[in-house]
Amino acid sequence: MIVTFGEIMMRLAPTGYLRMSQTRQLEMTFGGGEANVAVSLANYGKKARFVTGLPDNDIGSTCLGELRRWNVDTSEIVIRPGRMGIYFCEKGASQRASKVTYDRADSVVSKLDAADFDWEKILEGAEWFHFTGITPALSDSMAEATLAACKVAKAKGIPVSCDLNYRKKLWTREKAGRVMAELMPYVDLLIANEADAADVFGIHAAESDVTKGEISVDGYKSVAQQLMARFPISKVAITLRESLSASENNWSAMLYDGQDLYVSKKYNMKIVDRVGGGDSFGGGLIYGLLEGYDLQAALEFAVAASCLKHSIEGDFNAVSVAEVKALAGGDGSGRVSR
Repeated sequence: MIVTFGEIMMRLAPTGYLRMSQTRQLEMTFGGGEANVAVSLANYGKKARFVTGLPDNDIGSTCLGELRRWNVDTSEIVIRPGRMGIYFCEKGASQRASKVTYDRADSVVSKLDAADFDWEKILEGAEWFHFTGITPALSDSMAEATLAACKVAKAKGIPVSCDLNYRKKLWTREKAGRVMAELMPYVDLLIANEADAADVFGIHAAESDVTKGEISVDGYKSVAQQLMARFPISKVAITLRESLSASENNWSAMLYDGQDLYVSKKYNMKIVDRVGGGDSFGGGLIYGLLEGYDLQAALEFAVAASCLKHSIEGDFNAVSVAEVKALAGGDGSGRVSR
């Protein structure tokens, strides 16, 4: 059982590539970092449990049903009166960037605290625990709940992964640095993108400029080394996104274990929906590690899984192990499968 902990939100989006100012209809789906990881793992045949708080109303019930449809264990979700967080997603194209607007203040999950979760029970028999930097950013009480979960996981010998996922609309860099530094001693695998280490811990990659699509692998190896020098992390994974435009990205990643640096193959992607791309990488990497893949193979699986996600509408990565393995093995032709 893999346990993930965080907020899932209602996603409201115009159809296709319409702007908010153009549309009179919004499509409702659901998504959130840790829920996205749980769905990926459930699609790969793993038992995945998502822990969160949802409102005691029709919206909360609909979300529960959606998670169950993807075979995610919802047995430890806390149901309370209140509201669900919302995010509005306007997909970008060509040189027009995607745009996300949040309406998530005072959601049910943000008002929960450590006492609302029996982590000894929730993590009993778990083989992995995953959270992102978004979860402790929701509120001080959720930061305390995340720390409590990490302490129990560590005491039980359960590997812990964290995707830094800095969100400037939720907290300041200074507070993020303080809170996340307190959580890092419990983290075994740290996942970041090109900006997270800089925003949260002030660690920058030399000779890289994400706005120009310039990526230096050596610079990011230095970032990983500095993170591991500061915190007792055993592995650091960094996604390497070269943003040529909103519609076209080059996508790869690296994994560092303190001794060896692993770099994946690079994919040129024509993007359908990039939201959830990092989460699909995390889900793929957790899967590969739990399956006993060597580090290069686990990294290749994760990058291929995330590449496929960029072709799928919505937050969830609706792909199978076989599809990921086919791409990781070199079949990226896109030919019809009959």
